[in-house]
Parts: sequence; structure tokens; C-alpha cells
Amino acid sequence: MKQNIICPCGGNFPVEIEEEFDLDVNPEHIENICSGTFLSFICPVCGKKHKPEFPLSILWPSRKLRFEVFPELDRGEFYRRKKPPMNRTPLVFETIIGYPEMADRLTVISDGFDPVPVEAIKYYLHLKAEEQYPNDEVDIWYYSSNSGPDASLEFHVHGIREKEVAVMKVPFSLYQRTLEDYQKRPKNEIFTALRVRTYLSVKNTMRPDEMK
Repeated sequence: MKQNIICPCGGNFPVEIEEEFDLDVNPEHIENICSGTFLSFICPVCGKKHKPEFPLSILWPSRKLRFEVFPELDRGEFYRRKKPPMNRTPLVFETIIGYPEMADRLTVISDGFDPVPVEAIKYYLHLKAEEQYPNDEVDIWYYSSNSGPDASLEFHVHGIREKEVAVMKVPFSLYQRTLEDYQKRPKNEIFTALRVRTYLSVKNTMRPDEMK
């Protein structure tokens, strides 16, 4: 798939984008996605780095997963769609919107966590952030985890202060309790609110009424 990238300097250059990536065949893509270097391009005129988002499919057969990835700009289009596309593979079909969310989801799965309780924890953290910073629009992303007596999950909060990232550590015990609650009561309101058709994300709980 050929795309054109337009640079603020006036440069306009074509790039060739694959429409499907298999993480088992090319596991290096996992690191590239999670590090933010995936599909980055340099303007040949001024040298500026561009990180555009294009629609693509991510296959992860060893995890029995297939992701349909939308650019963030297509979020509204997804919500307006009434039916998911046909899944022609035996893999579990999931939607991801935006490359930061793609990096987040792959990191969560690579670290061995269930995405549903992780997204639920993000929801609780959003509520806490709204209480403390009611005028700020924040994004919360899973970052990493550690084991041992003080085992925890680390989340990064963007949007509280310009060019700064707040770090929030959640005890691993909270993840375990949330996972157990999800396994016992998957139809609980918080868990169902996190999903719209094939799309699992805390952002579903914050979408405006016209997108519901």
C-alpha cells in the first residue's frame, strides 16, 4: 500500500506500507511498536521524523489474536459502524484505535496480563485523576510491571503537566482482585462498558453521546 506523507517544510514523499504484519514471523515488530519506532519515516527534504498512523492488521497466531488497527483519526468512523468486518481466520478478532493503544495492548499481553482488568484499572485511575485534575484531559497507559514483595503494575499518565509524565504504581494484588472479579462477573457494568463490539478500551467509557 503506497501512501504520501506531507511535511510542514513542503516536502511530499511516498512510502510503501504493508497492510498486514505477523508478529510470529517478525517478532522484532513487537519491540518496534512498543518503543514507538514502528513505521517512522524521515522527510528527505528537512530530516523531520514523521510517525503517521495508517490502518493495518496485526496477526499474532501464537496468542490466537488478530488486531484490526485504526488510526486515531478514524475513531468516529469505528463507532458509526454497526457491524464488525468478517473475520476470515480462526484467530480472535479485536480492534485497536491509535498506535499508542497498539503499543499498550502488546505490552500488556507480552507481560502476561489480561487486558480487561488492566483497562478496568485504567478506568479507576481516570476517576482519581478527574477528581484531582478536573480541567485536564489525561491519557493513561500501561508501562511495565515488577515482581517480588512489592509487585506492582506501572502506569504513565499524560496530560497533567505539559511535557511531563506522571507515574502511578498499582499493587499487583489489585490486578488479581480485578481479574477474579471479571472471571466471576464478566457482565458487571464496568466490564461491559469497556467494550464496544470488537473494541476493548477504557476510552469507550469516555466517548461523547453522539458516538454511543
